[in-house]
Amino acid sequence: MEMSPQEPVNLQSSTTVEAGPDTAIAPPGACVVVPSEVSRANGIGLWLRDIVISAAVSVLIITFLYQPVRVEGTSMLPRLEDHDRLFINKFVYRISAIHRGDVVVFHYPRDPEKSYIKRVIALPGDRIVIDHGRVFLNGKALRESYVPELYRDARSMAEMIVPEESYFMMGDHRSISSDSREFGPVDRDLIYGKAVFVYWPTRDAGVVE
Repeated sequence: MEMSPQEPVNLQSSTTVEAGPDTAIAPPGACVVVPSEVSRANGIGLWLRDIVISAAVSVLIITFLYQPVRVEGTSMLPRLEDHDRLFINKFVYRISAIHRGDVVVFHYPRDPEKSYIKRVIALPGDRIVIDHGRVFLNGKALRESYVPELYRDARSMAEMIVPEESYFMMGDHRSISSDSREFGPVDRDLIYGKAVFVYWPTRDAGVVE
């Protein structure tokens, strides 16, 4: 706190220290020096405290918000490679909607013990048709920059309307992906996370888009 030179100081309110007969008393205005051993011990204690708090917060975040998973397979190339490890957000869809283009993790409809990771292509109520690999959504060709020409295929699918509370999923590597073209739209209740960030290997590290 700053104070002006003219501001009176109440010496009676100053903190007092009881001193023994052998205690050295610093004269008024002197600087009190804390022994280095005490300062070092306090510093280590604060450092350990910060580590413990940071670790506890990290555990809570991973437990309740994020979950590490491993990709098996190549149906999401080129962004996600086989054995990539990434974090999925388990909480985001409790407070926000699922959007087209999201990369999500869900229980495989034909065997809920297994989990799949695919991209959301169509939302409930959308009209979708696939003509020789080209996806048309609500009468318009869908622009899919995440699918390289090398990974496209020539498969077709008759027009369908995605049921309520369901989502149409496809892999980015279209020529090898097992997705909603085979097992149909995925119920909302089966979707449990959004892919967020690849953390290993470092060459693939980054946000999943």
